[in-house]
Amino acid sequence: MRLALQRMHRNKGRRQEQATGLTWPLRRRLLEAAGDRPIDDRNRALLAVAYDAMLRRAELVSLQVSDLLEEMRGDATLLVRRSKTDGEGKGEVVYLACDTVRLVRAWLETSGIIEGRLFRSVGKGGRIGERLHPGQVPRIFKTMAREAGLPPAVVDGLSGHSARVGAAQDMIAAGIELPAILQAGRWKSTAMVNRYGERLLARRSGVAQLAELQHREKY
Repeated sequence: MRLALQRMHRNKGRRQEQATGLTWPLRRRLLEAAGDRPIDDRNRALLAVAYDAMLRRAELVSLQVSDLLEEMRGDATLLVRRSKTDGEGKGEVVYLACDTVRLVRAWLETSGIIEGRLFRSVGKGGRIGERLHPGQVPRIFKTMAREAGLPPAVVDGLSGHSARVGAAQDMIAAGIELPAILQAGRWKSTAMVNRYGERLLARRSGVAQLAELQHREKY
């Protein structure tokens, strides 16, 4: 079987499709296009938390209200109790910016949630459910993207990892150092960072730097 897989990979390649990154401009468009219903408050908060904390979809829907610790200056830290890279469940702490905390607070006020799951399903008439299934996360992103008028190709490319991918791409574009990116995404190696940011990193490659030094014309 191993040899058969190797032959298949040689013939067809092993490259995986990259999820569309919900980078800062796309994130802003989705947030601005959301309406005033309870489900919109939840969606805004969910997207903002997914971006800042760089959470996988299972981590996102597992968050508890008690995991959020607001600071005096308006930002917050968030405890991720268990993750893909934390099999023993020791927990990892991530950061939320002030604007994200405001969106989370708005969702809690709208929903009346004071304990238990932070993100929950929202039914007809704004009825708040008990929990949100991980499979709903990409559907939420796609719905928000359609409401924002994004092209079908962009909508179709969104996944439950899109906010995580977009945040990583934004950090690479901003020139943030690799150790800080690894800490934010809770990665143990650089493999996924390089994968998410391969096109940005290519534009910083030795050849790209050489072309700039050689003052090659741009078309």
